[in-house]
Amino acid sequence: MKIIFAGTPEFAVPALAALIQSGHEIVMVLTQPDRPAGRGMQLKASPVKVLALQHGLKVFQPESLKPAHLQAQIAAMNAEVMIVAAYGLIIPTVVLNMFTKGCYNIHASLLPRWRGAAPIHRSLLAGDAETGVTIMEVVPALDAGAMVSKGVVPITDADTTQTLHNKLSKIGAELMVQAMDDLAKNGKLLSEPQDESLVTYAHKLEKSESAIDWQKSAVVISRQVRAFNPFPVATAQFRSETCRIWFATALVEKTHAKCGEIIALGHGLQGSIHGASGDGILEIKELQMPGGKRQTAQQFIQGQHVKVGETFS
Repeated sequence: MKIIFAGTPEFAVPALAALIQSGHEIVMVLTQPDRPAGRGMQLKASPVKVLALQHGLKVFQPESLKPAHLQAQIAAMNAEVMIVAAYGLIIPTVVLNMFTKGCYNIHASLLPRWRGAAPIHRSLLAGDAETGVTIMEVVPALDAGAMVSKGVVPITDADTTQTLHNKLSKIGAELMVQAMDDLAKNGKLLSEPQDESLVTYAHKLEKSESAIDWQKSAVVISRQVRAFNPFPVATAQFRSETCRIWFATALVEKTHAKCGEIIALGHGLQGSIHGASGDGILEIKELQMPGGKRQTAQQFIQGQHVKVGETFS
């Protein structure tokens, strides 16, 4: 089939790579315009654009898909299908209607749970036992289309948004190729409407959510730390400076120490810092001070000369 692929970040790269290898024809790649990035704020191509150019694909980077003359350029490709993976721009109904075999999206949750911008983060924050990917029809309403297929991924105590992102992008790529192969063979895909009574929304993360409240339980703080890795990274005040906490897990032991107090320092190759919370102990394993590098707890303990009895706030 002739396909237009719309995607921008790293999450979409495995899907585009898999479709290139699948034998379907990618006639155009839609991706967001190059954006300033890094310390020098130089314009940087999206990960999807980089891959597309490596394979000699036609790349189209409009700021919006609303202008009629831009829509005409998309229509001129005569594609049968559009595939969307974290594109980041609104796709007007007139564009959705251009494709004779439909428009399909890779969404990083088990719909109808976690429609919206931050499904991986919100599933971790909520303490969900599992997450996954849904291949769905694209409709004008947000993530409301009928579901074609799903892939389930258990969430472990070691998972972060980054590790889940990597797992889900891979599974999403596999599911989308399978869906496109089925569509090419059968001319249509079976789908199931979402149960609107089960809908939850994954609202965009706010940086203000990154500050740790040590009154909360160690389990809740651990989820926050892991959900905010790699962005925006959970923070705590340590020696009057903002310390970024990259990874932490909850311990079941109880403590009567005040919230945020360092009650033990682990030893060994990695080491750990045990901090008291409102319920339980947070075992901190990776940290970063302002201007410094991300470090293991053992490196942090040695470099900062951390002592039992000091506090995070």
